[in-house]
Amino acid sequence: MTTPTSTTTTRTSATRIVAAIGAVGAAAAVAGLATFGDFTDSTSPVGTNVDTGVVSITLNGAGDSVTVPFAGGMLLAGASRGHLVDLVNDGNTALGSITFDSWATSSSILDTDVVDGLQLSIESCSVSWVKADSDYTCAGTERPFYAGPIVVGDHALAGAASLAPGATDHLLLTAALPVTATGDVFEGATSSLNFMFTGTQRTGSAR
Repeated sequence: MTTPTSTTTTRTSATRIVAAIGAVGAAAAVAGLATFGDFTDSTSPVGTNVDTGVVSITLNGAGDSVTVPFAGGMLLAGASRGHLVDLVNDGNTALGSITFDSWATSSSILDTDVVDGLQLSIESCSVSWVKADSDYTCAGTERPFYAGPIVVGDHALAGAASLAPGATDHLLLTAALPVTATGDVFEGATSSLNFMFTGTQRTGSAR
């Protein structure tokens, strides 16, 4: 009876020894990983400069003495009046788009009637327009940008020369009152209008 009990005790002790060896081995492996992590290296610093472009457009007078478009008295039905401006890209980067907008700050039938009210046209010339009395002549290439009601609302000037840095669009703005603008509703009507050109930068891309 004594001998079997002694044998069982011996086997249990052997099992515990094996487990203890395994635990020591695992601890050594972890210590080894930590030792390898102490070795590091890095490259020398590389200097660089990052610059941004300048987006800018300017509206300049182009031969007309008045600074306010279409000034000079009352406009009668069937009459028109022109105004010259130069739209200049004076930034150092190309533009993604240029839009023209006009709106009424003091409204009347002149700007609310889109058929018989004031009409606007915008044309570009590749060279400066030549003015003789109330007539305008382009000795270069003409490009029409817009023709319609005087209140425009964000209209893109597709293919404008001033999309390119340093380039200029020689613009002729013409306001016309159709011959159909008759009747008491048009007599003495007055509208105050704002005109604005907006240049937008190109979309950035990965390089």
